[in-house]
Amino acid sequence: MIDLGIWLPIFGGWLRNVEDEGMPPTFDYNKQVAQAADQHGFSTILIAELNLNDIKGIEAPSLECWTTTAGLAPVTENIRLMAALRPGFRSPAVAAKMAANIDHMSNGRFEINLVSGWWEEEMKMYAGEWIEHDSRYERSREFVDIMRGVWTEDRFSHDGEFYTVENTVLAPKPVQDGGIPLYAGGGSEAGRTFIAEQCDHYLMHGGSVDKIAGDIEDLRERRAQAGHNPDAMQFGMAAYMICRETEAEAQAELERITTVDYEAEGFDSYDDFVANSELDSEVDLKDYSVSNRGLRPNLVGTPDQIVERLNAYADVGLDLVIVQCSPMLEEVERIGQEVIPRLKNVAAA
Repeated sequence: MIDLGIWLPIFGGWLRNVEDEGMPPTFDYNKQVAQAADQHGFSTILIAELNLNDIKGIEAPSLECWTTTAGLAPVTENIRLMAALRPGFRSPAVAAKMAANIDHMSNGRFEINLVSGWWEEEMKMYAGEWIEHDSRYERSREFVDIMRGVWTEDRFSHDGEFYTVENTVLAPKPVQDGGIPLYAGGGSEAGRTFIAEQCDHYLMHGGSVDKIAGDIEDLRERRAQAGHNPDAMQFGMAAYMICRETEAEAQAELERITTVDYEAEGFDSYDDFVANSELDSEVDLKDYSVSNRGLRPNLVGTPDQIVERLNAYADVGLDLVIVQCSPMLEEVERIGQEVIPRLKNVAAA
């Protein structure tokens, strides 16, 4: 059975063409969404790490990722908590210490989505420097080496181009054996090679079944070439979901959210993403309307239509779909009541 997770709406929504989605960017609202997802059988919550709001514009408020994740750990029970991590913002040894602490707070439910970075303006504001694309992945390699080293060894040292640590002690170690599971995404040659060699699982932007099947096969091959078990790697995809009683209602909602406002505050950050990422496919203005190419999987329609499409992805090896929807609380409840039970019934048949 393919699992459904959610993106936490820390930006106050996901729609660049809709100003107010009725989702306040507050911890209280996000806690309600997280608890609803936990209660309705979603597997994972992904919390983005962006210090600026790339959906509603940089002047708009948004929540900080890791403090939000830590706050959710004691108020959820079963759902896994995946915090994004951008190496340019953090020290690797300190990040490893924080991760181990959250792993204990959540009783072993913590995961990391490593993001090497794409937003130049934000990085200059919060870290003071910007490095070119392939160097960002080299920095991530050292970052991962240090995190894994301090998670698994009594003392760990590293002297590299980007980081130096000496005889570092980390205690307590994470609850999960071997450390925190690492997800990462990237479509470039440098990104895919890094992920296959040093990460546990691969996250993809939304794409067609054929596109996702090809990406999964590519990463499996790279994983095997790196000397790792390709069957141990799990694969996730971002998607925006519109679930309605009728197909006509779903298509009407799709039309509403994809009417582009070129003056919207989020348009500049979208341009930055396209310019500073080595993307593996062309983007269009519908991709601007919803982030992470979330409309490409076409999870738009009735519950039965959505389940049919999800099963097509499961057939090519996809393990997880991380869902954005709007308004989040109501849609999480709808998907939890209408889609997840149907997925379980198919798996049990």
